[in-house]
Amino acid sequence: MNLLHDLVKDAPLPRLIKIHQKFDALEVADVPQVLRTELAKPGVGERIKPGTKIAIAVGSRGVAEILTLARVVAEEVKKRGGEPFIVPAMGSHGGATAEGQKMILAYLGLTEESVGCPIVSSMEVVEVGKLDNGLAALIDKNAFAADGIIVINRVKPHTCYRGPCESGMTKMIAIGLGKQKGADSCHAYGFRYMDSFVVEMAKVKIARTKILFGVGTVENAYDKIAKIVAVPAEDLIRTDSEMLVEAKARMPRLLIDKIDVLVVQQIGKDCSGDGMDPNITGRYPTPYASGGPDIAKLAVLDLTAATHGNASGMGAADIITRRLFNKIDYQSTYANVITSTVFRGASIPPMFDTDEDAVRAAVKTCNSQDISRTRMIVIQDTMHMGDIYISESLLAEAKASPSMEILSEPIEMPFDAEGNFRLFG
Repeated sequence: MNLLHDLVKDAPLPRLIKIHQKFDALEVADVPQVLRTELAKPGVGERIKPGTKIAIAVGSRGVAEILTLARVVAEEVKKRGGEPFIVPAMGSHGGATAEGQKMILAYLGLTEESVGCPIVSSMEVVEVGKLDNGLAALIDKNAFAADGIIVINRVKPHTCYRGPCESGMTKMIAIGLGKQKGADSCHAYGFRYMDSFVVEMAKVKIARTKILFGVGTVENAYDKIAKIVAVPAEDLIRTDSEMLVEAKARMPRLLIDKIDVLVVQQIGKDCSGDGMDPNITGRYPTPYASGGPDIAKLAVLDLTAATHGNASGMGAADIITRRLFNKIDYQSTYANVITSTVFRGASIPPMFDTDEDAVRAAVKTCNSQDISRTRMIVIQDTMHMGDIYISESLLAEAKASPSMEILSEPIEMPFDAEGNFRLFG
C-alpha cells in the first residue's frame, strides 16, 4: 500500500493540447560572419597583438551557439598572432572544482578539440582591489596572468535582482571570473545590494586587469541569437546595460497568466542559474525581483543531464519526483547556494514516486474551484518556450490569441507502466 498514491490517485488529469507560442523571431542568420565583422571593428580585434596569450572567458549557461562563439573568437585571436586559451568563468558552478567546471564546458560542447585551443581550469584567484566596503575583487589567476582577456556571455534579466546590469558580460567579469571565492565576495551582503556590487566589482577589474573587450549576445524567445555585439572594455558596462533592455523585451514567457498547475519536465543550471527561470515561472528566490504568471502549484519532474546533479532551484517547486531526488548532487547544489547565500533554492519539496502521482498531487492541491477543469500548462524547461502543452480548459483562450497556434488535437497524458512520461524529447 502506498498512502501518498492512494491520497492523490483520484485527482482528475486534463487532456493536453500542443500549442506554439509566437514571439518575435529575429535571428542572426550567419553567426560566424557577424561575429567576425564585430571583432573587426575599430578598438576591438586590433587589441590582440602578435605573441600575446589571450584568455577567453566562457560560462556555464546554455548560451545559444556558445561553441561557435568561442571557436570563432579563438580563430580570430590566432589570425592576429595571439595564443588563445579558454578559462571557465562560472563562479562556484561545477561543484566549485576545476575538474567540475571543465566537465561543464565539455557538456556544453566545448573541448580543446572542438574549440581549437587549450582549456585551462583552476579555482585559484588573485586579488586586484577592494570595493569601498572592503569586499575583495578577485579574478582567475590564469586570466590575470594572460596578456589579455575576452569575455563571452549572453545578456538577459537576472533571476534574483534588478539593476542596470543583470546577467551578462558585466556579471561574468564580477562573479564568473572571480571563481568561487570571487562569487562569494560579491554575494557576501546578499542580493539587496547586488545591483551596485556587480557594476563596482566589474569596474575595478576592468581598470586593474587586461580585459580587452567583451562579446555579448541577445537571444530571441526561441533560444536563438538575435544580436551579437563586440565592445571594448571601456564601453562594456554601458553596452551591457543597453543590451539588457532589448533582452528583457525579447524574453519568452507564458502567454497565459493564470495557471492552476505548471508542470516543468526538467530543470538545470544549463537552463537558468535558478534551474528554472523565475522570470518565466514567477517563483523568485529573493524579494528583489518580481514579475511573471500567477501559478497555484508547480511540479518539477527531472534534472537535465548537463546540470550534473546540481538541483539548485528545486526549492521553488511545490512538488518533485523521486527520480529527480535520486539525481541530486548535494555537494554541487550546496556549494552553489552557499556561495549565493540563498538557501531556498536547495530546499527539497514534497516528493512523489512517479510523474503521475506528482502531477495528480499538484491538481488535487491547486485549490481550483473545479479541478475537473484544471488550468494546466506543461513545458520542457524554461529555455524552450515555443512549443508547450495546455489543458483543454485553456483552449478557448489559446484560440482567441493571435500569439498562440494550435498544433494538435487533445491527448491523454501519456504515462508509461511506471507512471512516468515525457512530452518533449
